[in-house]
Amino acid sequence: MILRTAARMLGMVLGLMVLVIVAGVLHSGPSQAAQKAARRQQQSKDWPQWRGPNRDGHSPDRGLLDRWPDGGPPLVWTARGLGSGYSSVAVAGGVIYTLGGDGSGTHLAAVDAADGSIRWKTRVGAGSSPNSTPTVHEGLVYTLTTEGDLACVDARNGELRWSKNFGRDYGGRMMSGWGYSESPLVDGEKLVCTPGAPDGVIVALDRKSGATIWKAAMPQVAGNGADGAGYSSIVVSTGGGVRQYVQLVGRGVIGVAAEDGKFLWGYNRIANGTANIPTPIVQGDYVFCSTGYGAGAALLKLSRQGRGIKAEEVYFLDARDLQNHHGGMVLVDKHVYCGHGHNEGFPACVELDTGRIAWKPGRGPGAGSAAVAYADGCLYFRYQNGLLALVRASPRAYELRGQFMLPEVLGESWSHPVIIGGRLYLREQDLLYCYNVAKPG
Repeated sequence: MILRTAARMLGMVLGLMVLVIVAGVLHSGPSQAAQKAARRQQQSKDWPQWRGPNRDGHSPDRGLLDRWPDGGPPLVWTARGLGSGYSSVAVAGGVIYTLGGDGSGTHLAAVDAADGSIRWKTRVGAGSSPNSTPTVHEGLVYTLTTEGDLACVDARNGELRWSKNFGRDYGGRMMSGWGYSESPLVDGEKLVCTPGAPDGVIVALDRKSGATIWKAAMPQVAGNGADGAGYSSIVVSTGGGVRQYVQLVGRGVIGVAAEDGKFLWGYNRIANGTANIPTPIVQGDYVFCSTGYGAGAALLKLSRQGRGIKAEEVYFLDARDLQNHHGGMVLVDKHVYCGHGHNEGFPACVELDTGRIAWKPGRGPGAGSAAVAYADGCLYFRYQNGLLALVRASPRAYELRGQFMLPEVLGESWSHPVIIGGRLYLREQDLLYCYNVAKPG
């Protein structure tokens, strides 16, 4: 009897222990999963720099409209008072950051993503028509003006942390006269940018203090292009097994070692002497590049050569076949999509590996050049005349799935579109439009 009673009590105790353990697992499991889901959701709402989270023109969004209704998607709000310029936007933590100019210089504006209200504006340097897009990282915003004023400000209130000037501090220069236009890159603890100086074509700074870490010297190049910085922005590559920064400068595409700024390689054939603009595409050991003014396009393969890197031309496309003047290019499933033609946005699709033109249907619905981004199976073409087009991202055929005009066009609509958090953001000089492009429900 005593043994049976003891056994029953032991069974009850063990049962209670199991219930406690199970309750703990049930409690902790969903909590951790919810935290991870919340982090993923927050990440999907951020577009913290030029051309998105990975600098490739890709949005992580899903569940977007794959066709637009007549008149376009719903307009959520319009922000005013941002100033002049062609800066696109960065979105982080529910705040939109963009640059604008007025008679007193260039200002960074923080806009509430919920309603378009301006939270604050702060002056970050000289110049009246900025082209650069801010970069946001861990509570800091990095900006660059056409005059080469580089600034680091507090994302909460716009308070200046540190500043540099490309000309004064690095002896930098542009290849031509439209002013600095790149968007600075944050890579770990480094801020990397392109003053365009002979002994510092690219420089790496401590992102928190602005102190110089290294400067990459540019060898003298005879041939196409012009000395100095171009209008492109740096991307990261691991081509040939070496982490490096790839940039399009006045003398063409170059690569410098991320560790110490050692010049690794250069490709001059793609350069023109007026303005080298599009950000290169990097994919594994390959670099795809294109410029306008009759230059063309090329695919390069990077491989180890002793202690350095060799850049070998896989193919070259004549400007008649493909040239992206500006507006950028996106790579989707081994195909490059862009606007083709000098100061034109003729839709084009090119097979990356071979250079074969999959389609070029002609003018397309808009006029002038086209800035291109990708989201959820579709391409967003923003034309110079203020027309937006939605195009299916497929090499099989060109398929237009909707179009609309901006309500008000204040100049050339060159600012790149941003698609994040189910919203389409379109900067138009003093204005910023926000559209809802999420599927209902």
